[in-house]
Amino acid sequence: MMQQFYPSVSHPYSFELNKDMHFSAAHYIPADEAGKCAKMHGHTYHLNITIAGDQLNGTGFLIDFKQLKDLIHKRYDHSVLNDHPEFTETFPTTEQLAQQIHKLTQDTLDRSDNQPKCIQVIVRETPTSYVIYRPKEVSS
Repeated sequence: MMQQFYPSVSHPYSFELNKDMHFSAAHYIPADEAGKCAKMHGHTYHLNITIAGDQLNGTGFLIDFKQLKDLIHKRYDHSVLNDHPEFTETFPTTEQLAQQIHKLTQDTLDRSDNQPKCIQVIVRETPTSYVIYRPKEVSS
């Protein structure tokens, strides 16, 4: 994967972890204003997840990098995003995908003893287009 530099988030935490990964998935946006995107098509999505916290777990991690990859990659790789239950009420746009990846990640973090926070998710749909999702409130 090409080295990427992403906008950083100011936060009060001692530790920050960033995980880059990619997966291939298809989607369609069933709306007239979506133009060509109304038809099924695919992308190789590249994403960056930023996790921050003050406490490490018993192994010395905020979260294991592999756990993050397994969480996202196993769920979305080589799938049709429209078929996932999180997209039954909304279209799987890049914005919605970024928000859902944040939710999935934060739900996992909330079950850990050290309680890190997912403070940013960046989803790159094409080499020239990406979305950044940051939750409005980051509590420490």
